[in-house]
Amino acid sequence: MPLIETTALEMRYDGGVTALADLTLAIEAGVVGLVGVNGAGKTTLIKLALGLLTPTGGGIRVLGLDPVADGDRVRAKVGYMPEHDCLPPDMIAAEFVTHMARMSGLPAAAARERASETLRHVGLYEERYRRIGGYSTGMKQRVKLAQALVHDPELLLLDEPTNGLDPAGRRAMLDLVHRIGTEFGVSVVICSHLLGEIERICTSLVAIDAGRLLRSASLSAMTEHNDLLVVEVDAGADRLADALTAAGLDVRRDNRVLTVRLGDDDGPAYDLIRDAVADLDLALHRLERQRHQVADLFRDLPTPAVTRV
Repeated sequence: MPLIETTALEMRYDGGVTALADLTLAIEAGVVGLVGVNGAGKTTLIKLALGLLTPTGGGIRVLGLDPVADGDRVRAKVGYMPEHDCLPPDMIAAEFVTHMARMSGLPAAAARERASETLRHVGLYEERYRRIGGYSTGMKQRVKLAQALVHDPELLLLDEPTNGLDPAGRRAMLDLVHRIGTEFGVSVVICSHLLGEIERICTSLVAIDAGRLLRSASLSAMTEHNDLLVVEVDAGADRLADALTAAGLDVRRDNRVLTVRLGDDDGPAYDLIRDAVADLDLALHRLERQRHQVADLFRDLPTPAVTRV
């Protein structure tokens, strides 16, 4: 059963702004990146999955449930980490996370125990009795993650969890999310516009733009090798390009780097490059097959005609 399944999902706001349009996808278990530029419709999809919005068309199911008709049951199985700061500054972290556990139906004693355990998992055990208002941005993000995790959900929905963090803080947060998804056995949908960062922790990616699906696939499928071979030499790139072109290869040169387009049988290309480098007595620095990048999906997209939510 997919974590989230949509069929021709549509969300139009008052004023005719379209956030999602004809979105059909199935998100499977794992650590899934929901990627797109700011305003692509990612947050709207998460709010629909939580039953906080009612779609204007199509349908959506979360863990086999209808979020509109069964909102309470969905939210009992799903943890949500919102993008923006929404924490009570005068509460201590232990009290707040305990309160959120009680809101999810845990008895008082169990809620306190789960809150302490969860704050330990996110690295705030020693700081759990401090007021949230005195926390750093990174610590506040960890409190938000703890409250999403405290009731032992089947699915975590994380909306821009690295928002406002410096590079070291982003790496630490992503490592924590990866550990939750791999060691805790909790499926995670992590919403982000920072493609390069979340690619390293996800098992699959769902890319959307202007509320429409660009592609949904495993990370390995999205980053598979393409038909380009990159050759970098210390000097003599112009002579190497001429030699390879004379041998019948399709070559493009950018300073010391050559890009060679491979045919159906790429074996001869490697042999020709090896022989040409040896014949010209060049120093070969790099010879590698290029991979597709997720960012390629978003290049050369048309500028949207309307404001998106």
